[in-house]
Amino acid sequence: MRFWIGSFIVAVVLSGVCAWTVADDPVPAGPYTLLYPASFGGRFTIPADNPMTQEGVYLGRLLFYEPKLSSTQTISCASCHQQARAFTDGLALSIGVHGKTTRRNSMSLTNLLWVRQLFWDGRSTSLEEQALVPLGHTDEMGSKPGEAAKALQKTIPYPVLFKQVFGSDTITDVRISKALAQFERTLISANSRYDQYAAGQYQLTESEQRGMQLFNRSPSPERNVRGGNCAHCHGGAKLFQELFHNNGLDKQATDSGRQAITGLALDQGRFRVPTLRNIALTAPYMHDGRFNSLEKVLDHYSEHIQPSPMLAPELAGQPNGFHLTTGEKTDLISFLRLFTDSTFIHNPQFANPH
Repeated sequence: MRFWIGSFIVAVVLSGVCAWTVADDPVPAGPYTLLYPASFGGRFTIPADNPMTQEGVYLGRLLFYEPKLSSTQTISCASCHQQARAFTDGLALSIGVHGKTTRRNSMSLTNLLWVRQLFWDGRSTSLEEQALVPLGHTDEMGSKPGEAAKALQKTIPYPVLFKQVFGSDTITDVRISKALAQFERTLISANSRYDQYAAGQYQLTESEQRGMQLFNRSPSPERNVRGGNCAHCHGGAKLFQELFHNNGLDKQATDSGRQAITGLALDQGRFRVPTLRNIALTAPYMHDGRFNSLEKVLDHYSEHIQPSPMLAPELAGQPNGFHLTTGEKTDLISFLRLFTDSTFIHNPQFANPH
């Protein structure tokens, strides 16, 4: 793997690599080199049976925007994961092929290369496994086993492309998921103003500076220190930790969350900590999309944390919340907006190629 320290340089290089257009350009071929800042680290796994190739990423991008994957041939992965919204859809709960809402909010696909436990409850441990879930779920894409593969097999371009990627023109659900996983691993966001600040290329405003201090500090009333303790769960260069937490949304969780996977009582109402990258673009928030603005998210952490035996210990010491002032909330939101990466949401490599 190649490591880049300057995330701004990474984004510029990425944007010029190859803006593919299906109609005009030949299919790229050869190994695919992932470019990312050294600060992101190399702690990720690419399956030996699904190595990154340019042709595999190309096919995965086509499939990501392909409505033929759904039973009604009307919904694609991109329907619920829109690039302009950092690969979310702006809805509290997404709408599937039969007009029903999904159970949980559509998560951002930003920097999934480093995520080891996918979905809000962490039920899948690889992107290949994850891709098959919405494909076959009744309330999402609704395709029966083999149905999407059969639809693609009848087309002219796809059998040829699958042969280029997998050595055979036989299309299967597993091969579909492998190609999708290759494309999704390339969705790397690393050129926000926050990254530019870390590289010494952007100077924080006074409000952003105060917001960063609140974000990173734990409160200490006895020392008259104010803080939001946000970094405990959302710290580091990637702005998330591989953790599951009950963040006090309800005294009694209506969604068991991680507990449904582990069977452990202590996991009741716990959900995966999402990245804060591009957070200003991914409303509404929480696993059920209950908060439609960052202001309401901060109101929750400030005044409305609900106590329960499963509450995250980082929140348990705060009676009902951190009691942030209006000015502190404004500063925190100023800081959170630094995480927006305009090159990511406009990168032609990630756009609809059809």
